[in-house]
Amino acid sequence: MKPTILTLLFFLCFASLLPAQHVPAPAPKQTRPIVIKGATAHLGNGQVIENCAIAFDEGKITFVGSANDRRAFPNHLEIDATGKHLYPGFIAPNTTLGLLEIGAVRATRDVGEVGTFNPNIRSIIAYNTDSEITPTIRSMGVLLAEIVPQGGRIPGSSSIVELDAWNWEDAAYKTDHAIHLNWPSAYSYNWRQRKMSKNDRYAGQVKEIESFFKEAAAYTKKENPEPKNLKFEAMRGLFDRSVKLFIHADDAAAIESGVMLAKEHGMSAVIVGGRDAWMVADFLKESDVPVILGETQSLPRRQHADIAQPFKTPAQLQDAGVVFAFSGGGHWQNRNLAFQAGQAVGFGLKYEDAVKALTSNTAQIMGIGKTVGTIAEGMDATLFISDGDALDMRTANVIRAFIRGKDIDLDNKQKQLYRRFQKKYERQ
Repeated sequence: MKPTILTLLFFLCFASLLPAQHVPAPAPKQTRPIVIKGATAHLGNGQVIENCAIAFDEGKITFVGSANDRRAFPNHLEIDATGKHLYPGFIAPNTTLGLLEIGAVRATRDVGEVGTFNPNIRSIIAYNTDSEITPTIRSMGVLLAEIVPQGGRIPGSSSIVELDAWNWEDAAYKTDHAIHLNWPSAYSYNWRQRKMSKNDRYAGQVKEIESFFKEAAAYTKKENPEPKNLKFEAMRGLFDRSVKLFIHADDAAAIESGVMLAKEHGMSAVIVGGRDAWMVADFLKESDVPVILGETQSLPRRQHADIAQPFKTPAQLQDAGVVFAFSGGGHWQNRNLAFQAGQAVGFGLKYEDAVKALTSNTAQIMGIGKTVGTIAEGMDATLFISDGDALDMRTANVIRAFIRGKDIDLDNKQKQLYRRFQKKYERQ
């Protein structure tokens, strides 16, 4: 009897939580052609069309041009966006969206596995489409994201997802496109001593990485290795360049060491973090290695560094010809992704280059640039309309968004709470 009562109480408590869900139902597929007219269209390739006409049908863009041409669009639903801005959907790299909900609650953390070298771990199968954080992210124009595992030296492979889906299979846009390597740091900040301290194990940690890659290379050269090694099997894509190696490194020396390792094995490398990338920009350009920058809105790590250096780094990389993208880090923080780019605009980065670093550059780095990241005919109709400048926190206001033509519900928990308490104070 007691177990039955306890079970009933459990289900009653669980059912009482259901109304608290703030995740809108995923949008249905596009059934009618749509044309957006009058907006200032930032195409994501550096070009801008004032008073644009952008049409799309069945999830694909069918026309990109000027509304001044007075072209007819029969049977299209017309959206008047006069005075507004149109952007390709922003892409958030290096996130834990859908893997982490509340950091202090263990049951909502599924960001990594135990162990040091786990290239066979796939983040995509742990992705939670019912996260209450995701709607708050896409309501700021972020419509795709890279889901990255955490922990260890090689935490596993990441995937690209659309931020509107019923399950991870529906959300998956490109799976297992990269394997991540956390490069060790030669120095770290000691909070107890309040100073930088040397990592005495650095040489051994680097040697451990080199040994693992050499073993994996030897394994993948065998036609039919027996017994199968799941970790090394997952590394095959790195050696045939069908999968990229994302190297998480901040120090200039660590960046160079990671790139040299990738070169030694003929791998396609990407630097993630890249705090000191501006110091080795020529090396990165020569090596054809792109960079996914950490948060622009941050402080420098070195005591005597220029306090504005994180703001200046994007412009310096752009001037050096290095392909780079912005990232917001973590999960909920990505609602401010566009403002990372806006910060860089104030320190020398051209506006349209900042838009590229949120869209087409990111798509190029992720290997999805042929279908998303720019507003062009034949591309996915993944775009959004903002009332004002989407890169400026004072004016950004996303009012309409589409993912492959699907009209996305932009409501979220934060907006619902705002409306709730607005009513409370309006009654007083």
